[in-house]
Amino acid sequence: CSATDACKTSNGGCSAKAECRRTTPGNRVCVCNAGYTGDGIVCIEINPCLENNGGCDRNAECTQTGPNQAVCNCLKGYSGDGKRCTYISLCSQNNGGCSEFAICNDTELTERTCTCKPNYVGDGFKCRGNIFQELLRDSNTSRFYFHLEALSIRDIAGPGPFTLFVPRTDVLNSDPRVKDWIAKGVMAQILRYHMVGCASLLYNDLTRITNITSLHGDPIHISYSQNKLVLNNHAEIILSDAVGTNGVIHVINQILVP
Repeated sequence: CSATDACKTSNGGCSAKAECRRTTPGNRVCVCNAGYTGDGIVCIEINPCLENNGGCDRNAECTQTGPNQAVCNCLKGYSGDGKRCTYISLCSQNNGGCSEFAICNDTELTERTCTCKPNYVGDGFKCRGNIFQELLRDSNTSRFYFHLEALSIRDIAGPGPFTLFVPRTDVLNSDPRVKDWIAKGVMAQILRYHMVGCASLLYNDLTRITNITSLHGDPIHISYSQNKLVLNNHAEIILSDAVGTNGVIHVINQILVP
């Protein structure tokens, strides 16, 4: 007589995910393979993510990759190996994309707010100080700023409001009359003729008026036609509405002469 092998046929009736082990002649036990659980007859794949998030950080996603196997990936807004995830502050890099003159505040995951600092105005992504400061920050208007500095003209550094019509830098650099005005001592008058006090006039405001008085004392004539604003019949506003804390800057393509 020979002993009967209970595991010989159909894995001894055990699950395909189990090992059939002979015990005594004609008997056997079924043991689920690693990564599976059950009585051996029925073996179910173990999902480690179902218990304690698979050992992943609470701010990570556990993804099953096989029997009792999983990977951990930090959620959006966090960084790490998945077992440990730390919050990424949007404001910690490049001020969160806010202006250098703004305060960045993290509000919630992947969100932040940008608020201009005191003495600056804007939407937080672009913040401007007073118009005297802003002249220097824009290459189109920086030459006008240097002329003001050279003559110690600080009118527009005050509380305002002011409206400035600034000849573009290349215009100031190329017009031969500028050297003559400086030599004759009248450049300060020319510069003040580009300034208007007691009003912060936006482009739309200017389309509705025909004359304004400059800080020099002489009037500036304004005409609006074919979607163009022209000063004294020859200087066109080419960039407009750079709003600062104490006024607004418009860039023009010609120098105004009183």
